[in-house]
Amino acid sequence: MELLTIGAFAARSRLSPKALRLYDRLGLLAPAQVDAVTGYRWYREDQVERARLVALLRQLDMPLARIAEVVALPGQRAADEVAAYWAGIEERHATQSAVAGHLRDRLSGRRTHMYEIRTVDVPEQAVLAERRHLLAHELPRWIPAAFDRLVKAAGECGGVTGIPFVAYYAEVSPDSDGPAEACVPVGDVRAAETHAAASGRTTTPRIEPAQRLAYARITKAQVAHPQILSAFEAVEEWVAQQGLTISGPCREIYFADWDAASASDEVCDIAFPVS
Repeated sequence: MELLTIGAFAARSRLSPKALRLYDRLGLLAPAQVDAVTGYRWYREDQVERARLVALLRQLDMPLARIAEVVALPGQRAADEVAAYWAGIEERHATQSAVAGHLRDRLSGRRTHMYEIRTVDVPEQAVLAERRHLLAHELPRWIPAAFDRLVKAAGECGGVTGIPFVAYYAEVSPDSDGPAEACVPVGDVRAAETHAAASGRTTTPRIEPAQRLAYARITKAQVAHPQILSAFEAVEEWVAQQGLTISGPCREIYFADWDAASASDEVCDIAFPVS
């Protein structure tokens, strides 16, 4: 088969000679032949399609390591990998767009949501808890999975006796990993201790003290990050205005059936223990 010089191949593939040398070093697109003396590269005509595929994937800002994985896959699997990559890009863009809107409203002093802040007195209760260090993007999967595990375990601990909640002992964000603690109130703390010992301490029983909570009620749509941050900030501001003191970790209290709720249904209380 007739070989193409690197210049001719660059023109056919719409890649620069510099890019072709880089892709060779990374194992993405090796020349068909390299002169042992001069190091000059030659390419086959049938390599043009792979070169153009690499160029197109780079237009998606796909990392070179991931491109190497895609071009090594057969057609449909490669297509599925591209679809998965782009879905991740769109999800990240949607999150960034929401963060930008939140920052724009915050910095301009414009409030898009007005919250009614209330207080409620909660009695002492035993809870079965699962604590985890994790980042913000991991919360949507971890919270329901943790609740499922804890509710199942509660069957051996006197049953579920209250509303599940997630407590935050430090900030959970793209850069800070908390920890967060999923909690399910149970009826029998002794049985919870026995269960925790048998589970290898993946769950922890404890007594949640009686306390007063200041809270704002939000819809399912408002639970999404970063919209939820405005609710936390609203409660914090109200607490300061009332001359109260935050006396424990903030929390999200999930009182509704998440799967059955629509975007406009109220599903969660954003709460702070106060004194």
